[in-house]
Amino acid sequence: MADLERKLYLGGRLKRLRYDFNLSQTKMAEDLGVSASYLNHLERNQRPVTAQILLKLASTYDIDLRSFTDDTEPAGEAALTEIFADPLFKDLKLPRREIADLVATSPMAAEAVTLLYRAYTERKKRDALEARPPEDDLESPADWARDQIQGHHNFFPELDDLGEKLFELLGADPHTLEEAGGRRLREQHRIDIRLMPANVMMMYQRRFDPHRRRLMISETLGISSRRFAVVYQLALSEYGAEIKALAEKARAPDLASARLYKIALINYLTAATLMPYGRFLEAAESNAYDIELLRAPFEVSFEQAAQRLTTLSRPGHRGVPFFLVRIDSAGNVSKRFSAGPFPFSRYGGTCPRWNIHQAFQTPGRVVTQVIETPGGQRFFTLARTLDRGLRAYADGAWSEQAVGLGCELKHADRLIYARGIDLGHPNAVETGPMCRLCERPNCRERAAPPAVKALQVDEWIKAVTAFPF
Repeated sequence: MADLERKLYLGGRLKRLRYDFNLSQTKMAEDLGVSASYLNHLERNQRPVTAQILLKLASTYDIDLRSFTDDTEPAGEAALTEIFADPLFKDLKLPRREIADLVATSPMAAEAVTLLYRAYTERKKRDALEARPPEDDLESPADWARDQIQGHHNFFPELDDLGEKLFELLGADPHTLEEAGGRRLREQHRIDIRLMPANVMMMYQRRFDPHRRRLMISETLGISSRRFAVVYQLALSEYGAEIKALAEKARAPDLASARLYKIALINYLTAATLMPYGRFLEAAESNAYDIELLRAPFEVSFEQAAQRLTTLSRPGHRGVPFFLVRIDSAGNVSKRFSAGPFPFSRYGGTCPRWNIHQAFQTPGRVVTQVIETPGGQRFFTLARTLDRGLRAYADGAWSEQAVGLGCELKHADRLIYARGIDLGHPNAVETGPMCRLCERPNCRERAAPPAVKALQVDEWIKAVTAFPF
């Protein structure tokens, strides 16, 4: 808990919290047992937030006081820092202090600037597309879907509840989920499962034929991916209406965005079934978040277990708030999720000084690093390459991939990977979310950030369905 003896001026965070819960000042004041005028003084930083108010906030809105009173840079500040690093604003020479003041005192105004800049960049994309053929379209539907997921901090409690329900329905035994899932597909939904040769499946690794009521799975899929494919189809068959309703709440701007978001929700539900929340969190805590030991009882891949770790945000039953990035050997980012405040770059790639890029030199081994962002935030990170699937020689070269997983340094003492490291005085490597942000004038990598590939919508859909979760 924060040091309650010092004066805490948290007006901006109070406003942000009230905005997130869609509360008026009068309603929040009633919840906290104070007058509306007193709450107004708190929000304007004319009065410090007392220990009693903090405790009332925690009990009423189930917030983590350590995160709420944390002195580290807010996520909004990181986004604005990135925005104002754009050459468009180079003549302003806006000091970081003013950015921090804007986020602290007027969080909604800061968010409005972020939304305005996002609209500006999207308009630039659309203008650029007018001179391009359709096949060179950018991945704005994927950006929209990612924004929706991140807006929920990659946590969907309704889907976690459904996942635990389906897990129990299938016998509550992780080792028999594929068999039980296949049986339920046949008996309740009249869907047969067929393992198919790679030359029949061609570029696909799973396909559902609605006319023949047949789920076809490529024989090249590994065990964990095959189980995922079976449970994915069952989750969609059992809870299609609930998934549809949840997706429609987001009001996607177009059909492609809606399709991507629905796929993401089904993936989440599938993972919540294979790794039910309560069991998975208990196993994670008891094994000090050793991912290899965590994989075994649930028979999942390293990537599946790592990504599930970014979803453990159930109030009163939280895990370490991890973030995750997946890249290929060229530096292209294909996944990013976060349950914590990591300052992802929306407009570029990852910093070359982050050792996720060096993971390709030691395949299959976990490499660790403490990194520090320009705003002074420190994160403990680990990175590892992903296991290759089977692939025919005629299909061409396989692009290797790696995942980077991390959390704020204050949580690192809960991880087995941080044992033996002096977390009080770590050897932190200065990085930036992307090269133009790292504010290190002599950085040799500054002029050559990793390439960021834009995928067509259909290609992106094929990627997330061919390589589930």
